[in-house]
Amino acid sequence: MAYVVTQDCIKCKYTDCVEVCPVDCFYEGPDFLVIDPDECIDCGVCEPECPADAIIADNNPKFTQRLLDINTKWAKVWPVIVEQIDAPADADDWNPKKEYTKDKTELLDKYD
Repeated sequence: MAYVVTQDCIKCKYTDCVEVCPVDCFYEGPDFLVIDPDECIDCGVCEPECPADAIIADNNPKFTQRLLDINTKWAKVWPVIVEQIDAPADADDWNPKKEYTKDKTELLDKYD
């Protein structure tokens, strides 16, 4: 089983998940985080920590090969992140669990 970060992280970029990851498999990009699925040990402790519900397992119906490919690709380019940092000032405005209702899939297009 592999975990990936979805487009729901874009513009939110909460980093609660990196604090609990025992293998430091999160990588930080300009708009969101990704998980290196080759480094992930599938423990699942990160998933409930995400305030935007942006981390999913490969048995989740929202899991796609595209998400796996994007996470794999950018984990090889972006720097590892191991400590929690402040979310962007407008993160809550983009959080799909709060007021934001726009589909962020189009924002993911630039990472293909």
